Amino acid sequence: MKSLKLYGKQDLRFEEAEKPTLDDSNEVIIRVRAVGICGSDTSRYAKLGPYVEGMIFGHELSGEIVEVGENVTYLQPGDRIAGVPTLVCKDLEGVEECYFCKKAEYARCENLSVIGAKRPGGFAQYVKLPAENCVPIPKNVDYESASMVEPISVVLHGFYKSSTKVGDTVVIVGCGNMGLIAVQIAEIQGASKIIAVDIENSALEDARESGATHTINSMEEDALKKIEKITQGKMADLSVEAAGSKITSAQIFAYSKKGGEVLFLGIPYADVKIKRFYFEKIVRSELTVLGSWNSVSAPFPGKEYPTAVNLLSTGKLDVSSMITHRLKLYEGPEIFNKLIQQDKDEVFGKIIFKPNE
Repeated sequence: MKSLKLYGKQDLRFEEAEKPTLDDSNEVIIRVRAVGICGSDTSRYAKLGPYVEGMIFGHELSGEIVEVGENVTYLQPGDRIAGVPTLVCKDLEGVEECYFCKKAEYARCENLSVIGAKRPGGFAQYVKLPAENCVPIPKNVDYESASMVEPISVVLHGFYKSSTKVGDTVVIVGCGNMGLIAVQIAEIQGASKIIAVDIENSALEDARESGATHTINSMEEDALKKIEKITQGKMADLSVEAAGSKITSAQIFAYSKKGGEVLFLGIPYADVKIKRFYFEKIVRSELTVLGSWNSVSAPFPGKEYPTAVNLLSTGKLDVSSMITHRLKLYEGPEIFNKLIQQDKDEVFGKIIFKPNE
C-alpha cells in the first residue's frame, strides 16, 4: 500500500508499505478515506524527527472498516468511523497498567502514545486500530470533517476542564485550526464575548466568520489594552492559548480577570520566558491555570469524541471552511516542506490527504 514515512527531520518519503494484518481479535483494519496534518506533525517533521525511523506518519483520520477481529461484535465491514489515535497502557503489549490508567485518567497515562509515533499511522491507504478506538459517524458527516473529530476532541477536552458558563467572556489567542475550533466551541457554550487574537488579518477574518465577536491583531495594536477596552476593564472569564507560541504563552496570564482561568491548548516547543508583570498575574489575580493534554477521558475514549461527532452531525460545528488543501499522499513531502517555509503567497489551513483517491 502507499504511505508516507518519516525517517528524520525534514525527511518524509512517499513509499510502499505492507498492508496491516490483524494480530489481535479486538482490532480492526480501516481503509483511510481522509487524514489531516496536525500542528504537532509539522513540529515533529521540522524540529524533532520521528520516534521510530521510517514510521508511517499521521494520526487525524477517518475511514471505512474493512476487516474486524473475531471478538469485535459492534463494528462490521462497511462501517464509517472516526479514528481515536491515542494508545494507552491497555493497548501496549507487555505493559503493566500505570497508576493513572488504573484511575481511568487516560490522558495522563505514563505510556501514552498515538499512532504514527511508535505504531504505523494514518498517512497510508490502510491503518490498524483497537476496535474501541473507532467512533461511528453518521452518513451526514463527510469523511473530511470526520478526520477532524480528533482535533475537535482535543479542544473539547480542554474546555471540559474550565468552568465557563453562558454569558462569559472568552479570549482565544491563536487563530489556526485549533483556535478556530475553540472559537466555535466558545460560541456553542454561550459565550457573550469571544475575543480572537492573532498576528494575521486573514486568520482574524476566519475567526470572525467562525463566531468571534471581536478580533485583535496584536502586531498592530496592544492586545491587553484592547481587551481591557472591550471588557470595560473586567477582562476575560477564560483565556485560551491556542497558538503554541513562546510569546503568547507568557502574555496570556494578563488577559483573564481576577479569579479567572487560563487554558493552555498550544505547545510552544521552546523555552517560555515570562516577564514579572505577566507572571505576577497568576498570584495577584488568583488565576486558575489549566493544562490540557490529548483528547481522551473515561470511559475510554471519553465523551469528547461522541460530542464532536454530534456537533458535526447537527451542524452546530462546521470545519469544512478550514480545509484549504486536499491532496494525494505522493504530494506529502512537498506540502510539508512548504509548511515549514511558510510561503506568504499560499494560505495554509487544514491540509487533508485522500490516500485511496
